[in-house]
Amino acid sequence: MADPVTLFVSIGLTDQKARETLKNEMLSSLLKEAVIQVQGIVGGSNINKATGTLLYNLASRLKDTKRLGFLVAYIAKKQINTDLKLNAALDYIKSHPVDPIDQADFEQKCGIGIEVTPEQIEEAVEAVILKYKQQLREERYHFNMGLLMGEARSQLKWADGKALKNEVDMQVLHLLGPKTEADLDKKSKAQKQKVPDTNKKEEAVLNGEMKFEGKSLMEQLRGEALKFHKPGENYKTEGYVVTANTMKLLKQHLEITGGQVRTRFPPEPNGILHIGHAKAINFNFGYAKANNGICFLRYDDTNPEKEEEKYFTGIRDIVEWLGYKPYAVTHASDHFSQLYEWAVELIKRGEAYVCHQKVEEIKGHNPPPSPWRNRSVEESLLLFDGMKKGKFAEGEATLRMKLVMEDGKMDPVAYRIKYTPHHRTGDTWCIYPTYDYTHCLCDSIEHITHSLCTKEFQARRSSYFWLCNALDVYCPVQWEYGRLNLTYTVVSKRKIIKLVETGIVRDWDDPRLFTLTALRRRGFPAEAINNFCARVGVTVAQTTMEPHLLEACVREVLNDTAPRAMAVFEPLKVTITNFPVVEQMEITVPDFPAEESRGVHSVPFCSTVYIEQSDFREMMEKGYKRLTPEQPVGLRHTGYVINVQKVMKDTSGKVIELLVSCSKATNVEKPKAFIHWVSNPIQCEVRLYERLFLHKNPEDTTEVPGGFLSDININSLTVIHNALVDQSVAKSKSFDKFQFERVGYFSVDPDSTSHKLVFNRTVTLKEDPGKI
Repeated sequence: MADPVTLFVSIGLTDQKARETLKNEMLSSLLKEAVIQVQGIVGGSNINKATGTLLYNLASRLKDTKRLGFLVAYIAKKQINTDLKLNAALDYIKSHPVDPIDQADFEQKCGIGIEVTPEQIEEAVEAVILKYKQQLREERYHFNMGLLMGEARSQLKWADGKALKNEVDMQVLHLLGPKTEADLDKKSKAQKQKVPDTNKKEEAVLNGEMKFEGKSLMEQLRGEALKFHKPGENYKTEGYVVTANTMKLLKQHLEITGGQVRTRFPPEPNGILHIGHAKAINFNFGYAKANNGICFLRYDDTNPEKEEEKYFTGIRDIVEWLGYKPYAVTHASDHFSQLYEWAVELIKRGEAYVCHQKVEEIKGHNPPPSPWRNRSVEESLLLFDGMKKGKFAEGEATLRMKLVMEDGKMDPVAYRIKYTPHHRTGDTWCIYPTYDYTHCLCDSIEHITHSLCTKEFQARRSSYFWLCNALDVYCPVQWEYGRLNLTYTVVSKRKIIKLVETGIVRDWDDPRLFTLTALRRRGFPAEAINNFCARVGVTVAQTTMEPHLLEACVREVLNDTAPRAMAVFEPLKVTITNFPVVEQMEITVPDFPAEESRGVHSVPFCSTVYIEQSDFREMMEKGYKRLTPEQPVGLRHTGYVINVQKVMKDTSGKVIELLVSCSKATNVEKPKAFIHWVSNPIQCEVRLYERLFLHKNPEDTTEVPGGFLSDININSLTVIHNALVDQSVAKSKSFDKFQFERVGYFSVDPDSTSHKLVFNRTVTLKEDPGKI
């Protein structure tokens, strides 16, 4: 027999292509087998290039290799003689993974036996040309020829593409003649008329549905956008393992779900959710919502040592805060009895065994094989029952599954011993299932259609399929997507605990962190977080974003939703010596100056006001537009302009008060600037936040050799204890949000009391920080 390179060249491959093919062991093996089979059918005669190309395409694209002989026979007999028919055949095979194949149906769906003659092609093209004859003569070669091809193809599904195109080209040439210079000029594109944007900003969240300029998350997730399988068509997914029972189980699954999309968000209740989880929440709940499905909130509560009730309530609280309502709230522990029964069944089927290797011995990707791997089923059953009854110490025995994962990890642990009471089941169990064992089986129990998880779980996909199939239960499909990370932060539970324990931050909800509770406390609206996730999009690759991109989403939402107020952080007293009324007047201030119809509030205005110290300079400087002894300034919303009469100082020479006169703005020249102010104000505390870490990647030891704790920004929190704010905010409650004019966006902190409000700065305004 000829060597593989010679064999591949003999069917029409170039020498280079033949050698490249040989480097792919699976492809070269399939192609060689296909060629040998064709030679056996046609009696060893030479294989022409057209047949060779079809064989190469078959070998490179066929996933279910047991169908090779079936398809090769059709190619050898020239019943599959075009790429079009081969594509249809491969699609059919993928959609019908279980024997026997209905040969008559296959042949009908794949155009077997249908030969399109040159005369049929000519007639079909003539009919289409006649239909568009007038338009063709007007537009000549600028006409969209693809339209002709498409309509002709719709009449002759199995026609050869090249023959069809040649016929279109020939008949168009016959009608129009050769191309002229005018035909060769590029067709000028019609100027698109700009439609006025009547609703410029559409950012909003309605029951979790995000809309913004561009594609919303719902649009990204709807229908065919992600090329996910349809419910019940799990077998069409690459890598999905089909067994003898698969189609029966899928049929039962569809009877239970009615073809409904089902997803789940499965957090471990051992910490607070962070910004990366926001993407997972939006993806899981969003995909279900976009496709009229349901999403479960399932707590993966299989490690009683680390789980606390506050995490259970905190997780659900955040999911609902983001605008999503779970179809049902479930727990892995709901199924402990079923999971145990399945573990026993797994042992009985010879797919699991009790092992006594220590944790240190089986860590890593190349641990030594367990000396107990071939232990008898009877002995493993007896020992597993002993594990359940508490006859072994922690770490003395585990139940392991007989499989090798994609990352090389061998025989992952299914059950381990933990003598810690469970928050829901108490002391009922002393053995607990692992993630690798629990996850896919809980998905199966809940009839999840799309098990969406981050990329690091890709190495567990084969074990996911293996375990469901080993137990002959419904097998969902696991799909992976890229994680969302932010720079200038850490989100690891262990590291956040370290920050809390060392007193660097107060707790999980410290506004300098990027946990979702921290962002909520800082004043980030749920809409903004959802919009951010939508803009990041659903990507397979890991995404690392800068915090300012999230902050931009926050500003957009708050600009539309946060009513205005005035606050002064470093007050300078101003006394108006000619105040026009005896006591005070009420000034009407719009909540949203650009849209006054949305509401107003009143603030008092009397002879004593307070302005920011930075809004006054005793010495005039070039470019400075605010108050000086020589330069007047307007007070926002009052309709008055003030002029300095006298500057009052303390013994150290510090300016402590300004005596000014006021004039109606209509009676004087318009000032260069209008500043904010407060009168009869409320005293409050204001917390100003900066980045917690100095470097982009505080966990990267090449960037921060001393570790993340050495990278703390000591100026990440500034507290102003005696700031002044106008009376319009007096009745505000926790998480109410305001724009303090000319300063930034602020949110009421839960530390506020009836005696003193506390405000967190959410984000600054989008003003140039260099502006004076």
